[in-house]
Amino acid sequence: MSNETIHYDIMQTPIGQLLLAADHEGLRCVWFETARRPQKPSPNWVHSPKALALARTQLDEYFAGARRVFDLPLHPLGTPFQMAVWRALEIIPYGVTISYGELARRIEQPQAVRAAGAANGSNPLPIVIPCHRVIGSNGSLTGFGGGLPTKRFLLSMEERVAHGDLFA
Repeated sequence: MSNETIHYDIMQTPIGQLLLAADHEGLRCVWFETARRPQKPSPNWVHSPKALALARTQLDEYFAGARRVFDLPLHPLGTPFQMAVWRALEIIPYGVTISYGELARRIEQPQAVRAAGAANGSNPLPIVIPCHRVIGSNGSLTGFGGGLPTKRFLLSMEERVAHGDLFA
């Protein structure tokens, strides 16, 4: 991230702590403490719970089963290809999964399955940009930055909420 002011906060969720980071344009990163290489706030970042209050509220609503779509200013940084993949992820409906092949087709590059998978894996805003909704063509859960148990939890929670059974 550049020299501009980055605000951060850490929130507790049912899947562990999330580190949120934003700049003046919007939410830049959501990082899992369960990641293989968990991120820490940079020393020059500013701890600003107020700057991330809307993101925290919407994530809390998501985990409570009361939010299916995020309405936040976002500012992910990536290549044009990554940005196209991330835009495609944003329109996968809540509680629905697609394959990596389908993701590549949705960006009109059906031969770019591996590249679409790599872009999916580099999504800096998991949950908010729902990369967890992409699974293997055979229905298997594949890699996820927060770990497969986290991906399984998110998909299971969405399925229960989508079917009106959050507390089962």
